[in-house]
Amino acid sequence: MPDVNFRTLDLNLLRVFDEVMSERNLTRAADRLALTQPAVSNALRRLRQALGDELVVRSGAGVAPTPRALSLWPAVRQALAQLQGALAGAFDPASAHASFVLALADATGTMLMPALVDILEREAPGISLRVLPLTTRDPRRLLEAGEADMAVGYFPAALADLSAGAHGDQPVPFQSMRIYDSEYVCVLRAGHPLARQPLTLDAYCAARHLLVSFSGKPFGFIDQALASLGRERRIVLTVNQFFTAGRVVAASDLLTVLPRHFVGVANLGGELVWRPLPMAVPIVHVDALWLRQRQAEPGHRWLQQTLARAARVSATTAAAIHQSPA
Repeated sequence: MPDVNFRTLDLNLLRVFDEVMSERNLTRAADRLALTQPAVSNALRRLRQALGDELVVRSGAGVAPTPRALSLWPAVRQALAQLQGALAGAFDPASAHASFVLALADATGTMLMPALVDILEREAPGISLRVLPLTTRDPRRLLEAGEADMAVGYFPAALADLSAGAHGDQPVPFQSMRIYDSEYVCVLRAGHPLARQPLTLDAYCAARHLLVSFSGKPFGFIDQALASLGRERRIVLTVNQFFTAGRVVAASDLLTVLPRHFVGVANLGGELVWRPLPMAVPIVHVDALWLRQRQAEPGHRWLQQTLARAARVSATTAAAIHQSPA
């Protein structure tokens, strides 16, 4: 691997590298940079020669990064963002043209996106958002790799680790913000036999269940709560989206567990009803998580503040929707 002469390195090549890594596609990166695709390819060739690494290789319709590229990208993205923030000074959402990537589950998106889009349309017409499906309860690697600017969801283990590190005087590379609290309830179709009576623990455990699991594992925090009581349930189907769970349950005799706000906000046409769970489960805290180094970026701080505003509006809207068990 050659020694890199930083004094002679064209820093514009790093901007190209950042866009290619973000888009994983040379054509889209060229569009974002207002360059031709041959110009992007030529910039990558020059950077490959300077760094002594292929950086990206063809993969399907796009490109895939090499391990060296993955290790370089977070530092390159941070440096470019800090430079942009220093040059731009204050972030003016009304005139800014920027794109942010959020990672969140569909239930969280249903809660937050309407209010967030309303704010963007009124106050920041040049800002665009790209939402990635959240497939983990620990998004730290996703954020470290630069694949998302922020993750929003239920991250109990990750936040516990960060809290322990802070109390142990260790550097904490992430920051978090509480977005809202969510209560989980048992959801079933309106015509289900169990919908006509109070839901007991025995009836709950005897029923057939659908589990929403990002990891695909057929065991979740509801099963942990049941295990503490010496009980268990039979999970016959596992899916990775809350909306899918709602549609399946509306057309079957399966039970599922969904955030209570989701039943009302998703407007599932009155096909579903909910019942309090027949055992104690903790309140689910929905948090935003991001790299601490991004705090220096005015645009990222604006994103944090705007997300918090959208959450407050969404909470008011959800409270106004009739969500009684029925």
